[in-house]
Amino acid sequence: MNRLLTLFSALLVAIVAQAKVVMPRFFGDGMVLQQNTRCHLWGTATAGKTLTVRPSWNGRSYTTKVDAHGRWTIEVPTPSAGGPYDITLSDGDRLTIRNVLIGEVWICSGQSNMEMPMKGFKAQPVEGADADLLSCRDPRLRLFTVSRNATAQPVDTVAGQWDEATAATVRQFSATAYYFGKALRQSLDVPVGLIVVSWGGSACEAWMKREWIKPAWLDNFKCGGDSVTTADVKRLHQRCPTALYNGMLHPLVGLSMRGVIWYQGEENVSRASTYADQLSTMIQGWRREWGQGDFPFYYCQIAPYDYALIGWNYNRASLREQQSRVEALVPNSRMAVLMDAGLKRGIHPRKKRQAGYRLALLALGNTYGMARLPDYAKYKNVEFHGDTAVVAFDNSREWIYFENGTPADNYEIAGSDHVFHKAQAWITRNRLYLRSDSVRQPVAVRYAFHDWADGDLMHDGLPVSSFRSDDW
Repeated sequence: MNRLLTLFSALLVAIVAQAKVVMPRFFGDGMVLQQNTRCHLWGTATAGKTLTVRPSWNGRSYTTKVDAHGRWTIEVPTPSAGGPYDITLSDGDRLTIRNVLIGEVWICSGQSNMEMPMKGFKAQPVEGADADLLSCRDPRLRLFTVSRNATAQPVDTVAGQWDEATAATVRQFSATAYYFGKALRQSLDVPVGLIVVSWGGSACEAWMKREWIKPAWLDNFKCGGDSVTTADVKRLHQRCPTALYNGMLHPLVGLSMRGVIWYQGEENVSRASTYADQLSTMIQGWRREWGQGDFPFYYCQIAPYDYALIGWNYNRASLREQQSRVEALVPNSRMAVLMDAGLKRGIHPRKKRQAGYRLALLALGNTYGMARLPDYAKYKNVEFHGDTAVVAFDNSREWIYFENGTPADNYEIAGSDHVFHKAQAWITRNRLYLRSDSVRQPVAVRYAFHDWADGDLMHDGLPVSSFRSDDW
């Protein structure tokens, strides 16, 4: 009899649990929903029932049918920025989500330089964080960090919670993402929701679906083959192809949002030659999965760092060069340059304010239409006149200049022997001139094309990317 009672009680618990309306964790108290859109909501409920969704911003009811597997999805129109509001969902059992704001939602992804919190890593501080934490309280800036999770198969939810920006919550939150969100809040004066999906040391390939990954890309991993196994994931975690897409990004796919910011690339330095192809493939894949068109994708170029300090014999400038090519390959993508914000003896630069604010400049100018914001000049071409190279730039309306008035030791020139020599450098308006007594007939130029360089070539307050005219 006792056993029967136990089984009956367990059955009742299962039935009650089945009747619960459940949504992924990022649909929760304190969340921000994207304004002025048909917002996509989803979750589980009792199979076969009708689910009613009633948002307080308009008091209307929207209904959808729960399928045979207990899944449901619905689109609800959102107003212009405002709140807080409540959303009530019911299939007979009721779920109420409280303190909901309507505003701008951004996903913030990448590896450790996106993950790096305002408190820094051990013995690796974020510059200015102590002062900024004193004034960071903002109940209309909401923060959500997706907990680390690498899986062999896609999952449907994540661990995490929404928090208002306070000194305690911001200290634990991505510094790059926080500064980005802070700039949007100040400039747009609407609620902003930031969802951080990052893992230090993660490879670009880990954030993609298996079918997007070209076979040659897997040669560097010895992981995955035709399919990724649980053993692969346990062994390589954030480096295993598809593992972070499955465990951290897949649950978010379809979430109504404005766009994505991205800070990743250090893990791909050893195979830089394929990075432009990989990142372009990833962006286009995310856009197909999301079904929200060519949403904005703004990314940080990795900052200079001396890789020789950890025994790596790769020229990181090649990865920076690959990153700069993505803008031309992918519409509605832009790169924030960090040539002046690196750290020679640290792979985690302290200047996260520059990273976040420069991403915000791209978003404010290109997505939100703010006019006359600073913009980046880009290497265009070089002409050779006798012993002098003349370098031209695109988008250099404000002219280029050396940050400290005189050129640093970043400029090189080479002849037909392919040997580069340090060059004298000077500027007239938007042209850079280079020459060297060691090169009578130059055929190629380079700027800051090394792992470590303290970039000093500027335009409109922003650094110019490292570049080269050769492909040697």
